[in-house]
Amino acid sequence: MSFLLFAITGLHVLILVLLFVATLDKVRRQAENPGILASTTSPHSPPRWLHAVQALMVLALLFSSFAFVLFMYQLYTMERGGLFYATGVCQLLACLSVFTAALIYAIHVGEFHQHRQRGGSFGYCFVLAWLAFPLALLSGIMYIHLRKRE
Repeated sequence: MSFLLFAITGLHVLILVLLFVATLDKVRRQAENPGILASTTSPHSPPRWLHAVQALMVLALLFSSFAFVLFMYQLYTMERGGLFYATGVCQLLACLSVFTAALIYAIHVGEFHQHRQRGGSFGYCFVLAWLAFPLALLSGIMYIHLRKRE
């Protein structure tokens, strides 16, 4: 049982690291180059879809962080035989947020690369987000089926 808890905790920490790097690096690069994207309202502000992607990634990071804190709390306070439903639901909401953000970015990436001088690619933040998605889904399902044992 302790190996399973260690594996689930390690998986959750890996998901948090992936989300943290994908979210913060994309925001940092946007802050360094505000003129890369031009919206219809202002030449120096990013379009609304990019704000939505950033907000969803931050939301996913918050959901996953809250799920981790909730898991640790439930691990030490829940009675034997209890299920980690709340933790699983929070992790599944994080998974849904990452999926939605990555999907919006994939749909609008053509607009993103039109304003760049050199050829574009999705970037490693996009890849990290897509890696975090199935891991968060797996983690959320594992939390829902996990029972507390002694």
